[in-house]
Amino acid sequence: MTLLQLLSALMPLLSVFVLLVLFRLPARQAMPLSLLCSALLALLVWQMPLLQVSAAIAEGLVIALTIVWIVFGAILLLKVLQQTGAIDVIKYGFSQVSDDKRVQLIIIAWLFGSFLEGAAGFGTPAAIAAPLLVALGFSPLAAVVLALIADSCAVSFGAVGTPVLVGLVQGLDGASSVSVQQIALTAISIDIFVASLLPVIMALMYCRFFSHVPSWRAGFAIVPFALLSGLAFTLPAYLVALLLGPEFPSVLGALIGLALMCTLARRGILVPAAFETAPVTVLSDKLQFGLYRAWLPYVLVALLLVLSRVPQLPFKAMLQSIGLHWHGIFGSSVSVTVLPLYLPGSLFVLVALAALVLQRGNGAQLRAALQQSGLMLWPSLVALCAAVPMVRIFLHSGVNDAGLAAMPLALAQLAASQLSGVWLLMAPLVGALGSFIAGSATFSNLMFASFQHALADNAGLNPQLVLALQMLGANAGNMICVVNVVAAASVVGLNGREGDIIRYTLLPALYYCLAASAVAWLCFI
Repeated sequence: MTLLQLLSALMPLLSVFVLLVLFRLPARQAMPLSLLCSALLALLVWQMPLLQVSAAIAEGLVIALTIVWIVFGAILLLKVLQQTGAIDVIKYGFSQVSDDKRVQLIIIAWLFGSFLEGAAGFGTPAAIAAPLLVALGFSPLAAVVLALIADSCAVSFGAVGTPVLVGLVQGLDGASSVSVQQIALTAISIDIFVASLLPVIMALMYCRFFSHVPSWRAGFAIVPFALLSGLAFTLPAYLVALLLGPEFPSVLGALIGLALMCTLARRGILVPAAFETAPVTVLSDKLQFGLYRAWLPYVLVALLLVLSRVPQLPFKAMLQSIGLHWHGIFGSSVSVTVLPLYLPGSLFVLVALAALVLQRGNGAQLRAALQQSGLMLWPSLVALCAAVPMVRIFLHSGVNDAGLAAMPLALAQLAASQLSGVWLLMAPLVGALGSFIAGSATFSNLMFASFQHALADNAGLNPQLVLALQMLGANAGNMICVVNVVAAASVVGLNGREGDIIRYTLLPALYYCLAASAVAWLCFI
């Protein structure tokens, strides 16, 4: 690979970092520029056929619209609950558990978000948890940054085990020397030491960077509660993975953690003196429903997501039976399929309409919610419709006249040729690269599992351990991937601040990768 080819393969990474993080351009300006640069270099340097580039862009636009639909559904649900007054009731309910915002952050972003990740995945946790945190008085930037950091460990078994059952299984393509079950167990074993500290990092970051009175001391004061919250998820998740397999560790681990930590918080156990409390919510006398009815839409979302994702139930096949297919786009080998009823956005819209009925809303409130949702969504439309096509060009670049592998594999192969001696350090970084570019841990595992397995064999490393690090790196990449950042920012009206978000989430993502490598080296070698 020549230097020019290397730079063209790195263009999606370099352009995102330079334009978003260094120059602080809003994503709606940065991503079209990145798309243009990536497309030109793919054509001129990587020698991709124009047909292949055009097909990748068209596929990306279709996928971007499905992401927009998910974001719209999440925003609409929130706006409906604001219109009916349910959010005020929810805020009041949290004040009865604990009015300490550190506790609320851990319960909502870490535990409730992990449950949503286990049930649905694909960006759903940040789209739900971030606006809920904003409604509770957190700043939009804090809500998005901390929700993205929280949405990491649970990704291993997100969407009812999809990163394992689809990502690893299909990515390994029948490699017989490793057990996918053992890879998953190794990953969650490492997470007990690594990911259990993420709630601690979240609490420290909130108290130091986002609270009204910046303080490291207040963050350290909540460490016992935060650390127990981390273990309250990872330990049950390990047991579920051991006993039941990879489908339900995130779902059941989060539910067990929620039950335990809410009970402790309500009784004030391990909760220090209040540092920053949520604003007191005064409920209107006109509200004629209580906490159960206020929470019912979120309960319905979680229930529908679980029921529609469990393969043993008939609902998944029923929802997936209706699909829109575009095979051989422009005569190329690229195809795309959209399952409109199966998308989380469709469930969000359905539950939003049901919430309006359950909470005795009216047409005027629905119109206001729709208008507000559209205004919040519009700025992110351009960014997503440029970011996703750029990613698809990167991934489909294996069809080229230069005789090169696809750009991500070429980069990984180059790294392997130079760094195989320290591959336990590099393996999670490759997984993070996959998620950063593709916006999906499942796709990262699909793309790099066979590569990681082959490299482990050649370097004399344990393939099971290397693939577990691939999984954990893919989790870390979820914190910083452009698609997730743009989508989460749009839900809370933070368009244009994507670079600021990545600056905050980059160090926790690096911690996750490096700490996983360190634990693997110390405990499994």
